[in-house]
Amino acid sequence: MSTIAVLPVKRFDEAKQRLGEALRGGTRRALAEAMLTDVLTALRRSKRVEEVVVVTSENAADALARAHDARTIRDPVEPGHNPAARAGVQWAIEQGARRVLLVPGDCPALDPAEVDDLLLAHPHSEARVTIVPDRHGTGTNALVLCPPDAISPSFGEGSRRRHEQLARDAGAECRIAEPPSLALDIDTLDDLAVLRTALEARTGGAAHTRGLLARLGRR
Repeated sequence: MSTIAVLPVKRFDEAKQRLGEALRGGTRRALAEAMLTDVLTALRRSKRVEEVVVVTSENAADALARAHDARTIRDPVEPGHNPAARAGVQWAIEQGARRVLLVPGDCPALDPAEVDDLLLAHPHSEARVTIVPDRHGTGTNALVLCPPDAISPSFGEGSRRRHEQLARDAGAECRIAEPPSLALDIDTLDDLAVLRTALEARTGGAAHTRGLLARLGRR
């Protein structure tokens, strides 16, 4: 197997706490579910992703993954995003993956064609780390690792520089890629506004998130 996508997904009840002042718990949960559904749909439509694995302790995320022909790794302890990412990478290695794509479950605008282009520019015959920064340029929204254990994922604040340093320390070529749809992760109200504007400017994709945002707009 060549390429496996890994999605660490936290419990929906704990997702998007920074939106708490504007969105009630039930709405945040619905948003997390809608975004994950759209990400899974996009990955299923990618021509270069052969398998998807979701690492989660959330029963609804487990069900969504199975509905989209994705594998799941149960994460009952939920120690954090990075341990979940590493568990997914280890599973991918055990399946014989030569390359992994680490993506978040909160980039609902994800474009399958951009995923394919990202992977096409990262041959699995070369030791390389591709970093996709967040829209602020300091965090990391996605990683492409070849081989899958080229570096240990270290997401979080300031992670772009950490990943660049980890790649240098490992002697792996490091590349920065900026597919627009992968820059649109959702943590704050500003992020949500940017996503809404981006979706209004294009047709297709993110159907579930579009529907939820439309319902919120009517309120």
